[in-house]
Amino acid sequence: MFPKTNFKIHLFLLTLLLLLTSKISVTASEDSQIDTENDDELEELIAIDEQGEYEDLQQQEDQQKEAEVLSKAQRIVLELNSDNAKRVINENEFVLILGYAPWCPRSAELMPQFAEAANKLKEFGSSLLMAKLDAERYPKAASMLDIKGFPTLLLFVNGSSHVYTGGFSAEDIVIWARKKAGAPVIRLSSITEAEQFLKNYHMFILGFFEKFEGHDYEEFVKAAISDNEIQFVETSDPAVAKVLFPDSKSTNFIGIVKSEPERYTAYEGTFEMDKILQFLDYNKFPLVTRLTELNSGRVYSSPINLQVIVFAEADDFKNLIQPLQEVARKFKSQIIFIHIDVADENLAKPFLTLYGLEESGNTVVTAFDNRIHSKYLLQADPTPSNIEEFCSAFLSGSLSPYFKSQPIPDNKEANVQVIVGKTFDDLVLSSPKNVLLEIYTPWCINCETTSKQIEKLAKHFKGLETLVFGKIDASANEHPKLQVDDYPTLLFYPVGDKVNPIKLSTKSSSKDLAAVINKYLRAEEKSTKDEL
Repeated sequence: MFPKTNFKIHLFLLTLLLLLTSKISVTASEDSQIDTENDDELEELIAIDEQGEYEDLQQQEDQQKEAEVLSKAQRIVLELNSDNAKRVINENEFVLILGYAPWCPRSAELMPQFAEAANKLKEFGSSLLMAKLDAERYPKAASMLDIKGFPTLLLFVNGSSHVYTGGFSAEDIVIWARKKAGAPVIRLSSITEAEQFLKNYHMFILGFFEKFEGHDYEEFVKAAISDNEIQFVETSDPAVAKVLFPDSKSTNFIGIVKSEPERYTAYEGTFEMDKILQFLDYNKFPLVTRLTELNSGRVYSSPINLQVIVFAEADDFKNLIQPLQEVARKFKSQIIFIHIDVADENLAKPFLTLYGLEESGNTVVTAFDNRIHSKYLLQADPTPSNIEEFCSAFLSGSLSPYFKSQPIPDNKEANVQVIVGKTFDDLVLSSPKNVLLEIYTPWCINCETTSKQIEKLAKHFKGLETLVFGKIDASANEHPKLQVDDYPTLLFYPVGDKVNPIKLSTKSSSKDLAAVINKYLRAEEKSTKDEL
């Protein structure tokens, strides 16, 4: 039998233990209930984590592949320096050299493409040697090779330098290099060769000829030698031709193949080199071309003068690309459709600034006519039907050119009225008063001094009802009747002749300007009295 004291202690401890056990049970039950209620949220979080892990893994795999390509290229691409550059050029028939600078972003962008091209040329058994030169580290070698900018690609044939004129993707470099190294046309003789060829080329032009001779074939080869961008391939086997171009004809035939919805386009002209090349110029671009630093030169040099440019973030453009391709198909060879990712400020901002829309976060559809240097803006929602209607009007010449303008300001208390593109007609050209207009830009060094003068003059002539002072920011506002290239510019628009404004000197003092204004005002008053 336990002593009474010990019994009480044991009873207390037992009670405490029971209470704690009960509390833990209740808490566990509550936690279980909470977990049950949050199952959906937990599953969602797990899914997000798994997606993030998958994307990270995918990115790591891509980086690893790129690293492998670069590592392999380092063994293939010869590193030039001041000691070996001249010897390498003199000892090899064909040498393609990339002159670069480590700090140059475009060099960094081109380097992986150059490396991949080196690998492909090696696989093809090309005798062309690929080399690179750090032009900043070896300035003497760069000077000897005539490398002045970055990046620079040069081909040396038996020691003679030739400027690179191809594109800047790995495939572009391979095509150009193979053509210049003596393989302007690839000949295919079997279906197996054709199937392998399709794996290596995203775009090419097929020539089917019963015999590799005669006028038609000779013109095809001339076009292949003259062109610098597209791989030409030839066959005399109808079955091989069908693998490459399913609708190829059984007689002499030419067609271009691209890896996009508009995959096959047959040539229907006469077999003349110039016409074949023209056909390529009008059909080599996809239905919608994504503009990059590397392809911008090719896009700008397109003979298609009408451009429709869509500015959109990559994610937003995914929903628009398919219907836009359908629209582009209807205007094929007449309008070139271009997409610019607004996240790429180097490409997007200069264009959007032309429209005064550099701060826009929405999808913007614009057009540009290179023949007359006019720009246009779709001011409706960028739906496929609106874009198609916009393009039809653009093609027919019925669109009104777009001139950028700031919002209409409140000029009630202003001595110098702020003129914008939208108010230029009303406040200047159609105004019943004489107008002295200052045209300026925010970056103009001397504009601030002139602006202060105009403010003083506006106060001096404040009581004069026949004269208005105005100013317009030419960087943010445009008008077809306002063509000025020098800032600041002062123009006096007399009531009697608003078409021919009088240019005033911005170097004159305020006193001299006041005297000139009075002179023109008196002349205008005299002219008005004479008319009466």
